[in-house]
Amino acid sequence: MPITHTSTYKMDSVDDYLRILRESGYLYGRIGNPNSDSVECAVNALEHGQGTLVFTSGMAAITTSLMCFLQAGDHVVCQNPCYSGTFDYLSKILPKFGVDTTWVPGGCDVKIYEENIKPNTKILIGEIACNPNLAVLDVEEFGKLGKKTGILTLVDSTFASPFHLQTLKFGIDIVMHSCTKYLGGHSDLLAGCLTFSNLENWRKVKRYQAVIGVQLSPHDASLLLRGIRTLHLRMPRISSNAQILAEYLEKHPKIERVIYPGLKSHPQHDIAAKQLMKGFSGMMAIEVKGGLQGGKAFVEVSSDRAVVIMTLNSLYKWFRF
Repeated sequence: MPITHTSTYKMDSVDDYLRILRESGYLYGRIGNPNSDSVECAVNALEHGQGTLVFTSGMAAITTSLMCFLQAGDHVVCQNPCYSGTFDYLSKILPKFGVDTTWVPGGCDVKIYEENIKPNTKILIGEIACNPNLAVLDVEEFGKLGKKTGILTLVDSTFASPFHLQTLKFGIDIVMHSCTKYLGGHSDLLAGCLTFSNLENWRKVKRYQAVIGVQLSPHDASLLLRGIRTLHLRMPRISSNAQILAEYLEKHPKIERVIYPGLKSHPQHDIAAKQLMKGFSGMMAIEVKGGLQGGKAFVEVSSDRAVVIMTLNSLYKWFRF
């Protein structure tokens, strides 16, 4: 479809205007645009959801959802480690507004989540594979806990992509992706998305998205849709390449340890094999021999800028304050 670069849309009547305010439609670029709607439909079909929203970044998606469903006095249970932006938002920003977070170990038994639930717990947050240590969440048990307790479950499934895992099938309420990564696929856009198992939750977050002003632009939405068209071609090759690389590095004399869900040495390999379809995706963590100095040496002699950036990003997550 063409890229619709416009800030305002023509309406036929006042009733048309009021209907758009109540439901959805094209009124003003901050509220929605045809290109965003198109890519939302594509993601929603992949996830088998009741509705999808696309945002200016993955962090815009996750912060908007938390802002929508949390208020002063509420409590969250989240894994640690998790994505650094999520960690900062929960640990440094939300406490200013009276929201408290309890941290549980990444990859822990879901019973640990249950043990830390309080009467004011409103959201349980997990990642399919922890960033950066690749500990795997048992999504099926996580979804069961959410249904049992009536607490909203939010899962970051960026590392898996919808190709490898349709998270909502396991009873999860909201699945989030940083579309900048696998869904976009070309490192030329920033975007995020939320897909909902419940249409009412979609409506609630849609209003917050419009008010905060984090609607994805028509141009970036068109790039994202282009990336999704090749997801089914890219992900199998990404996964097979990662498996070969992980097995090679596991035997390399200069590597201390490789953490990849596709390796039998991974602590949650059986869980990953049960819930991930058609491969274990492309993310892995490696520990270079020599500790921190060995890691620094690896970064500084690397000629691949992407490797340098990703390694520095991992160091930031490990040594953040």
